[in-house]
Amino acid sequence: MPKSLHIIQNSLKLTLQELRVNKLRTALSLTGVAFGIFCIIGILATVNSLERNIQNEVKSLGTNTIYIDKWDYSGGPDQPIWKFRARPTPKFEEVDMIKSRSVLLDDISFLMQTGSSISHKDDVLQNASVYGIIESQMAIQPLGFDQGRFFSSTEFNAGSRVCLIGFTNAESLFGSTERALGKQIDIEGKKVTIVGVIKKEGTNFIGWNYDNCIMLPYQFCKQLFDEKFTNPILIAKGKEGVMPAALIDELKGIMRQIRRLSPTQEDNFSLNSVEAFSKAISESFIMINVVGSIIGGISLIVGMFGIANIMFVTVRERTSMIGLKKAIGAKSSSILFEFLMEAAVLCILGGAIGLFFVYILTLILSGPLNFPVYISLPMLFTTIIICITVGILAGIIPASQAAKMDPVAAIRSK
Repeated sequence: MPKSLHIIQNSLKLTLQELRVNKLRTALSLTGVAFGIFCIIGILATVNSLERNIQNEVKSLGTNTIYIDKWDYSGGPDQPIWKFRARPTPKFEEVDMIKSRSVLLDDISFLMQTGSSISHKDDVLQNASVYGIIESQMAIQPLGFDQGRFFSSTEFNAGSRVCLIGFTNAESLFGSTERALGKQIDIEGKKVTIVGVIKKEGTNFIGWNYDNCIMLPYQFCKQLFDEKFTNPILIAKGKEGVMPAALIDELKGIMRQIRRLSPTQEDNFSLNSVEAFSKAISESFIMINVVGSIIGGISLIVGMFGIANIMFVTVRERTSMIGLKKAIGAKSSSILFEFLMEAAVLCILGGAIGLFFVYILTLILSGPLNFPVYISLPMLFTTIIICITVGILAGIIPASQAAKMDPVAAIRSK
């Protein structure tokens, strides 16, 4: 067996022996490390899982997608809200105008969004989200179906009285999604036939609640609701390989041309990039991770002093053994490595306990948060590196003292 492996094996044996002999002292020392790892990895696991969930929701809005609206979703420039409110709403006619002028555009959709009550016989659902969509919506933001299908081209063009219903609404009105297909619901005094049930989605990042929605063909939807009061938006998707910044620049010029704005007039529209959402989210979570790491770091420092304390006691208890080893030829570097390894092993044991409690935390949080909280593989490697580093820092001084001992003086100390 190589010498280094023999030292590691010996250190592990002595550490486990220390655990058995001094259970309370070791347990108290490991508590600090375990709590520190629990704080750091627990916070990172929760925050990273939340960020990943939000980023997945952002991606569901469409890749390389720009939302043309009168509102700026990021808060926008420092302008009073009345200026945003006074802007003109996007119009359906602007879809063809943008298409005919753009060279970077892959497709563009127009979406009406409002609220209304819907009913089936005596069952009534209040404040259901109503979306009026055009055919290109499916290409930009693909929908999954639990039952049924998407609208046909004929239904779009004719403004047929058909609808897609959200998963939650279908279960609330009909008991199950299977029973909803082909049924009729009442909306704004009109009978509408359900041709598809959207699979369970959850609330969208910018507030679209597909589970609680009704989707209608645009031509039919505008018969029920006044378009300008439905918060309409345009959703533009760039061609493959087109950078979002280039698409935004082109759309800005086109929209200013369509709205006939002079060079001195400010934009009366906002171009909201999905990529910008994603970048803003990542930046905001960096600070949360830093704060969480600082909190956990303080706990780890406390744990490090606990490990250092137990190592000082261990060195004192093994002074005669250290002297005997050096007397029969053990090198100072071997003694140093042995005690550093023991400190690192103690920290890894503390880290394993901390990880166990983090795992329990992920099981507890995954339910109420409605998304999976998990410990990623990089976090496991990070935990091992943190534990080894803390162990080396905690054990370096007592290990150095042990390595520098005079063998004769150490033997006589017995």
